[in-house]
Amino acid sequence: MTDLWNDLLGCLDLVPLDEGTYEGRSQRLEYRRLFGGQLLAQFAGAAQLAAPGKGLKSLHTQFLREGRTGEPVRYETEVAQQGRTFATVRLVARQEHGVVAAANASLHTWEEGPDRQTTDPVPALPGPELTVELDLLPWESRAATDLDTAKTEPPEYELWTRIPEAPAALAPALLAYATDLTPIGTALRPVEGVTQADAGRAFASAVTSHTVWFHRPFVTGGWLLLRQHSPLAARGRCFGRGDALTPDGTLLASYAQEALLRFAG
Repeated sequence: MTDLWNDLLGCLDLVPLDEGTYEGRSQRLEYRRLFGGQLLAQFAGAAQLAAPGKGLKSLHTQFLREGRTGEPVRYETEVAQQGRTFATVRLVARQEHGVVAAANASLHTWEEGPDRQTTDPVPALPGPELTVELDLLPWESRAATDLDTAKTEPPEYELWTRIPEAPAALAPALLAYATDLTPIGTALRPVEGVTQADAGRAFASAVTSHTVWFHRPFVTGGWLLLRQHSPLAARGRCFGRGDALTPDGTLLASYAQEALLRFAG
């Protein structure tokens, strides 16, 4: 766990190249392609470097082609708008074979004001006996239900996850990273006899777009509930959305993902 965690932190240490351009190394994972969560996290970091002094408000990412593992990623940024309280940054992620992803980030200086939310109550944290191992998450996670189930189950999943303490500036990047892992699995839960382990045989999948909205500033180190639902799988695609909440029910962020989900035969 420690090695995977330090490896992820190392990926988020972006190196400035030319003005507005940064480079991040890729994770050292035994994975068939570059994990989209890495791109989300590095996009979040690059946006904050391009518009310092503001908090990340939203990150809208399109994945354009498969990224290569073991190869660094160069991030080119353009500050499209920079005001006193808001900023907009356009970003491109590039490897040697071309552009792998593009993003638009919106940033905002956190302000005081009315605070209201409407969310369902948060359940109790599952006990340690319900720990789940998710290879790409280098920290503790728990869930009361199985993500990968051969039975027909509702397209819903609640994952408790505890990102270790890290510098506050990395919190949005680390949360964005975590939101990319389980939406496709959630969309598969109603499909009898098929789980994510059948990827490449029973179906092909790839994330095409992913958006995260950050509602409040937060720090890592405590438990978060990733509550997600996939309302649709149709026409070779699936769609899911989710919320990130604290144990007391505070809504920190929301996210949505569209992905290719093409079944064989």
